[in-house]
Amino acid sequence: MTADAAAPDGGAAVCVACRAGRVDSDGYCENCGHAQPRERDHMEQESGPIAAVSDRGLRHHRNEDAFAVGHTALPDGSPAAVAIVCDGVSSATRPDDASLAASRAASESLLAALPRGTHPQQAMHEAIVAAAKAVESLAGEPATAREHAPHQNAPACTIVGAVVTPGLLVVGWVGDSRVYWVPVDRSTPPARLTEDDSWAAQMVAAGLMTEAEAYADERAHAITGWLGADAYELEPHTASFKPDRPGVVVVCSDGLWNYAETAEEMAEAVPRDAAVRPLHSARVLVGHALDGGGHDNVTVAVLPFPAPPQGAGSP
Repeated sequence: MTADAAAPDGGAAVCVACRAGRVDSDGYCENCGHAQPRERDHMEQESGPIAAVSDRGLRHHRNEDAFAVGHTALPDGSPAAVAIVCDGVSSATRPDDASLAASRAASESLLAALPRGTHPQQAMHEAIVAAAKAVESLAGEPATAREHAPHQNAPACTIVGAVVTPGLLVVGWVGDSRVYWVPVDRSTPPARLTEDDSWAAQMVAAGLMTEAEAYADERAHAITGWLGADAYELEPHTASFKPDRPGVVVVCSDGLWNYAETAEEMAEAVPRDAAVRPLHSARVLVGHALDGGGHDNVTVAVLPFPAPPQGAGSP
């Protein structure tokens, strides 16, 4: 994943740009000053039927998003797929550490709870609580000299996740990362399955602005819910759905949905063969955001939802 090269003598890494200077502990070449690619600049992962891709984008110096994907089995042997996406709050300290800690804690919690028979919606609630504790614990760790800034906020991030089991789709979130539903046959409308914890969403919910007006405001993306030691009282949102047809679940940070905000726009960006080529589709969606300007870190997980058992309802 990393493009660093080992020095001939096995010591410090050699600059990928000038191929002569050694790379210092901060990731910069001592010869030409070039910033070296970090492991998290671009990440891809497949786990069973699901896949995720994360990219630094074109404007940020590091990737403050993180994801975790995995699959397991329920007590009856039926499959369960899990995806978590976290977006670090840039105004906080160590946002990249916060997103990584949250995604790992939530995924580990889900993959432990589901095989025990915990209902997926309860498991999602517990996973978000576990993620919140993991991020809160970072506030007690000493900051590095480079990031020491007592006036800054504690490490913080948003979280969104999905669990797919036969006939059931569960989502959970805190913040403004989202989950979208796109039916495979496109015969029914796509849908956004989460509601942002944001200033814009509050304005729309209160009837004070239309959605277009709210999201055009410079305060639109100010979040009102997050994970972190200085967050308000934690209120994990969870919801469950029983889709009546096969589809694709898209779990993403705002670095993607800023370029495909409505469910219809997201469905247009999702490749038609996403259910059978999830990794390719995640790459295409990240590319969609980069082509649109790549102003933020971009992370997306794609989870196919199989044909449901007879008698299942719609989202």
